[in-house]
Amino acid sequence: MGGRAMGVQSSFLSILLFSSFSLGLGDMVTVTVKAVTTIAQTDDNFICATIDWWPKEKCNYNMCPWYNSSIINLDLNNTILFNAIKAFKSLRVRLGGSLQDHVVYKIGRKPAQCEDFKLDQNGLFGFSRGCLSKSRWDELNAFLNKTGAIITFGLNALAGRRKAPEGNLYIGDWDSANARKLIRYSVLKNYKIESWEFGNELSGQGVGASVDPKQYGKDLIALKKLIGDLYKNSSTEPKLLGPGGFFEAQWFADMLQTSGPGVVNGVTHHIYNLGAGVDKELIYRIQDPYYLYQIAQIYNDILAVIKDFGPWSSAWIGEAGGAYNSGGKDVSNTFANSFWYLDQLGMVSTFKHKVFCRQALIGGNYALLNTTTFIPNPDFYSALLWHRLMGPGVLHATHQSSPFLRAYAHCSKQKPGVTLLLINLSNSTSFDVTVSSDLNLYPPLLTESLASVTEKGQREEYHLTPQGGNIQSRVLLLNGQPLKPTSDGQIPEMSPFIADTAAPLHVAPYSIVFVRFKDFKAPACGNH
Repeated sequence: MGGRAMGVQSSFLSILLFSSFSLGLGDMVTVTVKAVTTIAQTDDNFICATIDWWPKEKCNYNMCPWYNSSIINLDLNNTILFNAIKAFKSLRVRLGGSLQDHVVYKIGRKPAQCEDFKLDQNGLFGFSRGCLSKSRWDELNAFLNKTGAIITFGLNALAGRRKAPEGNLYIGDWDSANARKLIRYSVLKNYKIESWEFGNELSGQGVGASVDPKQYGKDLIALKKLIGDLYKNSSTEPKLLGPGGFFEAQWFADMLQTSGPGVVNGVTHHIYNLGAGVDKELIYRIQDPYYLYQIAQIYNDILAVIKDFGPWSSAWIGEAGGAYNSGGKDVSNTFANSFWYLDQLGMVSTFKHKVFCRQALIGGNYALLNTTTFIPNPDFYSALLWHRLMGPGVLHATHQSSPFLRAYAHCSKQKPGVTLLLINLSNSTSFDVTVSSDLNLYPPLLTESLASVTEKGQREEYHLTPQGGNIQSRVLLLNGQPLKPTSDGQIPEMSPFIADTAAPLHVAPYSIVFVRFKDFKAPACGNH
């Protein structure tokens, strides 16, 4: 469908070509958007991406897909990398990952001695301790500040602890001395760290290491005090996030009860709901609506724990790569993964989560950018479109059709109207969508509350399809045109197709559509 469009410059021909999106009759579907109230609010900067510590020696399944993408050795002079982050204007970047609890900060008057990560069978995750030098910390902050990024940094939460004789439990109080040096230096240099996160995957049974929730809660109190002391002369105090691990209700409840009111600002949990990166079923799970919905229970359960034990906090996805162990080769970096990724963004928004951090910006098979060329993978553009189009106000969207059509609605970002995200997981069925606005706040009191929003005005359409119709393509087509960086490394323009609101909205098989209805009257979205 989109292949013939390459090189065609005439807007008239482009419109003719684009009409192929509307050819053929699809299943008729009405998507209803409840427009009177929002059901949730995300952070203004909901989209987040991670940069990890993994060195190039990190391997899974006889593959070593990390190259030089680590916090330690990433090429900060790469033009595409710079432009990719800058394209968001305010991309959240989380610096952290499995090895962060093994990092020493070489900062301060008498800096600790440390070396780079090396393979070590007896070390955490098979590596020795690593080192963050002062000069590298300076470089990272200079680079991220220039791109407009919002920075979260994950602190080493195992410092000073010792391993228990059995299992992976670490015991003893956290030693804050090294973290204090890093934070104090950052304050002196006026580095804009929006949030500090305490530890990585130490909750519950842990991954490699674990800490008792009451001990962890006690250490959070100490860290909160340390942050308060060091930032007392600053206009803003960074947030404190934790635990950055997999959800286990009792552990999270004990952590929040122990740390108490106002200590943890963001309760971060990790999601790898597609299974192992090597799993042959990966490509099928991504297309299975029933499988994708299974994670909703965890999103709901963590909200319940926060409501009961930490209502001063909000839920964040601190890390989500889909498939664990570096992602799936030829799956996690292709068009198909946007089915999973955008569906998770839509779903988790409805469950009152504020932020979603994607593992990873670069590195592994699940990166938003190719790990060696830095050229964006399809999910990069999916993230950027969400960031530009979907505002923080989350609306309730439903339809009575196939579960293979996923529908999510938000107030449009910094513009009037409502933006709808439609994901068609079916390889054969297309859908012709009509959108209705439900203005009925009290169902028993009003009878005629459904107003079609397809009567007047214009809408902006962004149809995403894979090149050649192959969902394992790494080239994403927007309205039939391939998205690729320009010759000088700039992120391409992403312009919508403008359609008459009265025309049917056609959602082709294996496609994703963002649609902004400019004239959608939604009281929940303000006086637009």
